[in-house]
This record gives sequence, structure tokens and C-alpha cells, in this order.
Amino acid sequence: MFENLPKFVFFTGKGGVGKTSLACATSINLVDAGHRVLLVSTDPASNVGQVFETDIGNQITALGNVPGLDAIEINPEQAAAGYRERIVGPMRGILPPDALRSIEEQLSGACTIEIAAFDEFTALLTDNELLARYDHVVFDTAPTGHTIRMLKLPGAWSGFLEDGKGDASCLGPLAGLEKQRTRYAAAVDRLSDSASTRLILVARPRQSALNEVARTSKELAEIGIENQALAINGMMPGETDGDPLAEALLQRDRDALAAAAPEVAALPRTVFALRSENLVGLDALKRFAAGAADEVAAAADSAMTDTNLPTLGALIDDIEKPGKGLIMFMGKGGVGKTTMAAAAAAELAARGHDVLLSTTDPAAHVTETLAGELTGLTVSRIDPAQETARYRDHVMATKGKDLDEQARAMLEEDLRSPCTEEIAVFQAFSRVIRESSKRFVVMDTAPTGHTLLLLDATGSYHRDIMRHSGDMPGKMVTPMMRLQDPEQTKIMIVTLPETTPVLEAAHLQNDLQRAGIEPYAWIVNSSLAAAQTHNPLLQQRARSEREQIDKVRDDLSRRHAVVPMQAAEPVGVEKLKRLCAIADSSAAA
Repeated sequence: MFENLPKFVFFTGKGGVGKTSLACATSINLVDAGHRVLLVSTDPASNVGQVFETDIGNQITALGNVPGLDAIEINPEQAAAGYRERIVGPMRGILPPDALRSIEEQLSGACTIEIAAFDEFTALLTDNELLARYDHVVFDTAPTGHTIRMLKLPGAWSGFLEDGKGDASCLGPLAGLEKQRTRYAAAVDRLSDSASTRLILVARPRQSALNEVARTSKELAEIGIENQALAINGMMPGETDGDPLAEALLQRDRDALAAAAPEVAALPRTVFALRSENLVGLDALKRFAAGAADEVAAAADSAMTDTNLPTLGALIDDIEKPGKGLIMFMGKGGVGKTTMAAAAAAELAARGHDVLLSTTDPAAHVTETLAGELTGLTVSRIDPAQETARYRDHVMATKGKDLDEQARAMLEEDLRSPCTEEIAVFQAFSRVIRESSKRFVVMDTAPTGHTLLLLDATGSYHRDIMRHSGDMPGKMVTPMMRLQDPEQTKIMIVTLPETTPVLEAAHLQNDLQRAGIEPYAWIVNSSLAAAQTHNPLLQQRARSEREQIDKVRDDLSRRHAVVPMQAAEPVGVEKLKRLCAIADSSAAA
């Protein structure tokens, strides 16, 4: 696996690249070498428990089937509940019920959830008594954009605590944060100490993923985290048996690595080959951790493909009928949301519609995927930094216009709170949603956990508006109402034909349904079962996909589409449009 690992090891990268598998296998490898290990997941959509086929949760749990390995999944919702109780609990019986409800409302948003998860994250980094029990602490982190924000938070909150006290919306969180000043400073020091911390950037051998690594590496270096390494996961093996798809995938992987940016090429690199089995369950993890050879069954005599699977183009036919509306693509990072959103937007624009393609992903690369322009298609991005600056400027120009110098200075301090970003991004999200009443708005969302936090803010706003609407609620149309209306919004859940991504997508669907939002369709992306191949490894993976595709069709979705594995990355308008028309990957080679 990896050599000479320090005390703290972080695995990060785009979602779906194998961070969890590598973190779990590395933990097993370290335990087998006689070390005591704590495995920590900071991903809001954690699946460490699923990989080990055991319940873990928000408390440090000993894994009985791996002696020497403990694990914890930092659950943002549970962390926030505990955080709220620590603040509100001492006030029960002292403050009147109305005042308590007001404080609880202040602590109900996404900002508090993020702070609470972050609070636990820094506690693990700085609890010397706890850390003395372990030789290594391995972090399986959230997808890149969310992780970068998490790693920046110690500095952001420490600076904010030094400069200002925050506005009313942050009084609850800040009451806890003020007490943690020393701990946050220690977390910053520990993260930037190369002797004790290494951050492993995980990527598939794809151009877009390696571009993401280059951006991430630079951002991490800027906040003092320079002890970085690169893990290339899922490299197509050199034995292709003359199969056109396997040869194309191998060449694609090699070309992507050859074209990597200099800062990526300079990183210490470990390469892991694509395997025929999914890394779920202890036996599969142990084989992978031990470097055991992949056991691949003999290939069939002819290429296998299923031409009866429903296509993306057929799904677009149904979506097109109203002539306008919001189409949101959701799912775990790395499943192809950006590609699917860009393909749908390009197809609708090519059919003569006015289309806005927007993204809420902090690590957005939608313009790279389009790689060109198309008549009728406009592209926008909800950039947190830009939206926050715009919001601050607006507040200072309106609310701060008539204030004296001291009051303006206090308002500026309030607006430096990281909570301000939540408000700014939500307002931008709401503006984009309103556009869907006039034309098609196709939205590429952030990875699952980050998106659910945004929807939580949307729901909080909806409840607040309805509570204060008086006798005229019928005239109110909130963003959440639009999301809940199937005539206005179609939610597309994107997944891969593998056990863990399908489970995670099912959890996302449950969360949406609890919020009164019913997904319109599922898209199973990068399917070998829908492609043509006689390569033994690819055929074995194709066979293992069928159970998951059938589960999506029979148990999870009202309608679905299956998109074949592509021989070349679908970058550019023409290739994206062809995703809506092709029946197998040979047409895209």
C-alpha cells in the first residue's frame, strides 16, 4: 500500500474515486503490521460502515472483525443535535420557552451542522489523551470541495474569533467556538506539520480528475499543507486481450497521466489497478490490502451487451414536454453528475430550447466538460466566494448606508462570519430556481452531503417564511415549494452500477422524500453491462452490475436510464449530445 506513513493520514479527492476503499484498506494494512489505528470518516455521506458491513456511527467503535482497528463516522446531523443540546441544555428552566425556541431556530441551519462536524473533527486532531491510544489516525474525507472548506475552517474561525463576535444568527455557534480558540490554533499547527500529517490525493486516471488534483494540491499548499502524495486508483491493466473497449480505456488512462499538470506529476505516486470485484466486505478489502492478484474468470466467446436498457435520450424526450422547468442532477461525487447535466443541457439546447446550465459544486468543472459553446445554452456557476462578496457589498450599501462609523465597523465584523456564506449561496440558489419559470434550468449540484446542507437551508427558509406569512400563505411561493412541485422540478439521481453508490443514492432518495421531494428518475452511469466488450475483467465487472441495475429498476426508481461506459471521456458539446443517442460504447470510441 503506502510506505512510511505519519501519525495522521488524510485521503481526499473527487467523490467516487475510491477514497473510502483506500482508507479502509490502508487501515487494515497498518493493523496487520502491528499498529493501532483509528479510522475517521468526515464525509456527510459516509459509507465506511457499509464497506466493513457493520454499524459504526458517531461514536468510536471497535471493529471486532479487525482487532486493533477502531472507527468513527462523524455524522453531521447527530453532531449538530449534540452541539445544540450543549448550548441550549443549560438554559432550560432558566429562559422562557419562546426564548429557547428562538435560540434553537438560530441553531437549526446548515451553518450549525457544518460547525458541529468541524468541532468534532478538530477534537480528534487535538485530543492528545485519545491520540495516545493510536499509532495512526486515518481520515476518509468528504469530496474535495467540502474537504478544502473543512481544512480551511480552523484558520477561518480562528481569525473570525479574533476579529469579531458575529451577528445574531451565529450567537449560538460562536458561544461554543469562543471556548475552542486554543484547540483550533492547535489543529492548524497539526495540519501543517509535515512530520505528522500526510494528505493523499486520490484520483481515477482521468483528465478531469487529475485537473481537480492540480487545483486541490495548490489550494492545500496555500493553507500550509504541503506533505502531499498521489494515489491513482482503477488503472486499466495492460492485458486487454485485443478488446477495443479495453484498449481504448487503457489508452485513455495513459494519456490522462501523460498530460497531468507539472505539480501533479511531481507528487509521489502510487498506482492501483482496476479490479474485477467491488471492494465491499472484509475479505475483498484484505485481498486488496495484501496486494493479492485479481482472480478474473475466463471471457465469453463473444462480446456481451444489453441493448434493451433504457437510454438517456428517452428520458430527455419526457423531460422536454413542458418546454421549461428545473432539472436538478444529484448524487455522490464522482458518479458523473456534471457530465449528465451537461449532456441534458446540450441536448435540450440543440432541440431549440433556451437553457441555463448552472452548478452549485465548489469543485465545479462544468465549463471544462462542455469545452465549447452552443446556441441557446448559457452557463453559470454559484461561486461561494463571489456570492459572499456580492452579499456583503449589498448589505453594506443598504443596511449599512446610514450607520455611523462605529456601527458600520460592527456590521463589517458580522459579515466576516463564515455563516455569511450560507446565506449568500442560498440566495443565489433561489435566484437560479426562479429562472426555471421562464426556461429550462439544468443544475449540476455539489456532492450529496453538501447538497443536503443547501436543501436544509432552503427548508429552514421555507418554514420561517410560512411561519410569518400571516393569513396570506397561498400567495407565497418559496424555493422549497418549487422543489417539491413535480410540475416545476425534476430531480435526477445519478449513480454508478456498483453496490455502494446505489446504496448511497438510495439514502439520498430517502432524505429527499422526507423533505417532500420525489425524485423523477435515476441515471445509472458508466455501465459496462450496456457496453460491448469481450475483455475478461470488464465482462466480470459487467456481470456484477446486473444486480444493481435490476435493483434500481425494480425497487428504487419510477423511471431510469443506463448510460454505457465511454471509450473516451465525453468532453465537448458533440460527444455530450451523443450520450443521449448512442446505444453502446462502440459509437463513442
